[in-house]
Amino acid sequence: MAELPILYSFRRCPYAMRARIALLVSGTDCIIREVALDNRPAALIAVWPRATVPVLVLPDGQAITESLEIMRFALQRHDPEQWLDGDDADLLAANDGPFKHHLDGYKYPGRHDGDPLVHRAAGVEILARLEARIGQHANLCGDGRTLTDIAIMPFVRQFAMTDRAWFEAQPLPAVQSWLARHIASSLFDQAMIRLAPWQDGDAPTWFPPILQPREESDADDRPRH
Repeated sequence: MAELPILYSFRRCPYAMRARIALLVSGTDCIIREVALDNRPAALIAVWPRATVPVLVLPDGQAITESLEIMRFALQRHDPEQWLDGDDADLLAANDGPFKHHLDGYKYPGRHDGDPLVHRAAGVEILARLEARIGQHANLCGDGRTLTDIAIMPFVRQFAMTDRAWFEAQPLPAVQSWLARHIASSLFDQAMIRLAPWQDGDAPTWFPPILQPREESDADDRPRH
C-alpha cells in the first residue's frame, strides 16, 4: 500500500467529525490516530505545536491544520456528490463564529462568561435562520447534502445533545429532521468509529477501517475503548 496521509483526530470533536466525513465521502484513504486531549502525542506537537485536532499530515510532510481546509482538500481530489457546490462562506462563518461561541457558553457554562440560557437563546436564533433555509429544501444549499451541511451538522448535534428533550420541543421541525437524517446516515456511522488513543509504536489503523489488511485484523469488529 502506498504511503498514506495521517489524520490526527478526536472522535467527539465536531471539527474532527466534519473532516472525517469529508475524507470518507471523497474516498481519501489515510491512517488515523485518535488523540487523547489530556495526553497529546509528541508526534502531533512536532507537526503542529498547538496540537489541536483535526490535523492531516500529507506524505510530503505538509500539515493541514484547519478542518474546513481538510474538507476542501479531500473534495478537490474527488467530489462524487458535488459537495463543493454547496460551500457557503456566510453560513460557515456564522456557524464557526457566533454559533460556536454561544454553543460553548451554553454547553460549558463553567468555562465561559454569561448566562447559559442567554447563550442558548442566541443559539436558537441562529438555528431559526437555518430553519428557514431547510424549509425550502431538504438541506442548506439545496436538496442534496453538501460541504455546508456536513460542516455545520456536528455543531448543531452538540447543541441538541446538551438538553435533548428541550431541543426536541423547540419550533425547529426542519432543523430537527435535517439533523436526524444526517446522524442516521451510514456515512456518519462510519465516521464515528471508536478507537483507543494512539501511542507511539502502535500498529497503524487504516481509515476507513475496510482498508485494514486481513492478516492484521482478527475480525471485522471495530476497535472499542
